[in-house]
Amino acid sequence: MASADTDTSIKRAKQEALTIGTHDGIFHCDEVLACFMLQQLPQYATAQIVRTRDQKLLDQCDIVVDVGGTFDRERHRYDHHQASFNETFRSLRPELGSRWDIRLSSAGLVYTFFGEEVLKAILGQKLPSAVNPDCVRAVYRKIYDGLISEIDAIDNGVPMFEGGEPRYNISTHLSARVGSFNAGWNEPQPAPNSLERFEKAKAYVGKEFVDKVMYYAESWWPARDLVSRALANRKSVHESGEILELEQFCPWKEHLYQLEEEQNLSGLAKYVIYFNRENDWRVICVPNQPSSFVCRKFLAKPWRGIRDEALEQLSGIAGANFVHQSGFIGGNKTREGVLQMAIDSLKAPEEK
Repeated sequence: MASADTDTSIKRAKQEALTIGTHDGIFHCDEVLACFMLQQLPQYATAQIVRTRDQKLLDQCDIVVDVGGTFDRERHRYDHHQASFNETFRSLRPELGSRWDIRLSSAGLVYTFFGEEVLKAILGQKLPSAVNPDCVRAVYRKIYDGLISEIDAIDNGVPMFEGGEPRYNISTHLSARVGSFNAGWNEPQPAPNSLERFEKAKAYVGKEFVDKVMYYAESWWPARDLVSRALANRKSVHESGEILELEQFCPWKEHLYQLEEEQNLSGLAKYVIYFNRENDWRVICVPNQPSSFVCRKFLAKPWRGIRDEALEQLSGIAGANFVHQSGFIGGNKTREGVLQMAIDSLKAPEEK
């Protein structure tokens, strides 16, 4: 049962600001991040977080996440633990054409409905030039891909593999790191300073969230223009159109796949060449998926694992200085040389 002091604090908070309800006890990454995201919005910026499982107190909160057994958007109830809940990012936002069918956690629910406004609030303060529909929508999807899906899957105990391809990727291990903010098993229960621990975890998660938003908006999204130009100019690099040249190296893979799909060119590009540094040009094979080392067409098999003079003699290409043993990347001292490596690999017989 809640104490009289807790009940009084709820009433006082209701008079002063909105309240965000979530459960007490051990906290997890999903509700910590959900609370952080909500507090980025003007309407919840000064909201008090109330941690309780007392339903009467939760009923008084303006919004409730990860507790209460109810998902009701109109009433701002965002729990996902009930047996009737099976919503995913794809089911709730079908217009985005997402591939994600992972059951949402409270972080995923809050992100699904509030995420774009959260991004606008963060970018509006830190990078106003990025607050445009195309950038916000792209970053919104990318944050789900690169962060929220992992948290959803781990919180719901979703197996990573069902078949050959992973259902999601673990790139942050944020869920495990948040767990370390909880009291140890041999500390007094209920844990002392539990709200302070929660706030520390929220600040920690929030920094990582904001850092990712800023990376995608400042670095990842602007790369799309470079990739778009490389795709448009492909025939000037080689008549096949299968070799692209980047004006400078940038995060290119996901932009390439999306642009290819938009232009009905899926699977076209086989190699990307770019200047790395003085006397160092690279050719990299386009992988089947962004994180995969299985490529559409590897560099010529006889060259793999060979370096410097031995590679020049074997390939007959001046300046060739390395090809990775797996054949996914190679190097040359000049643009002409690295382009020839791509052209000759394009003509090389397929592996058996």
